[in-house]
Amino acid sequence: MISYLSGIELIERIRYTHLRLDEEFDDLTEVELHVRLDGVDRTPYEILAYLLGWLQLVQQWEQAERRGEVVITPTATIRWNELGKLYAGFYEQYKDGTLEQLRQELRRSVQAWCQWIAELSEQELFGAGQRQWTANQAAWPLWKWLHINSVAPFQTFRTRIRKWKKIHVLHV
Repeated sequence: MISYLSGIELIERIRYTHLRLDEEFDDLTEVELHVRLDGVDRTPYEILAYLLGWLQLVQQWEQAERRGEVVITPTATIRWNELGKLYAGFYEQYKDGTLEQLRQELRRSVQAWCQWIAELSEQELFGAGQRQWTANQAAWPLWKWLHINSVAPFQTFRTRIRKWKKIHVLHV
């Protein structure tokens, strides 16, 4: 299991994995953004929308809790066994974005995510029971929620976009 010694290390890992992922989009064209290929479960667009959706949703949970609201995860209308609906909402939300707009929005979201982490104490990040919303699905410390919604998908989707590009070359 991955563990961090400090919030700074978590931020560095988030930035590093995001940068590696973002580089994979450098040679994609606007036309390729929505191309679906057998062997890869998401288009490049869907990858970006998924990442944006999760980063923003988790921050919404945090903001709602800070306002004193009861947070229902993943949303008040979608349960954990209905994540396909959640993803469809992400895709709808970002459907009009260009490749560059989506990349810029992801960069801004990652920056906001890292700023949020920088403002948290080590106790908030690594202590048990620091947030009500972290106990809803699994009793994970906050850092694990942050990792699983940033570093982990950045790594996973970097692999998928690389696979997508290899398959795409065979079809061109």
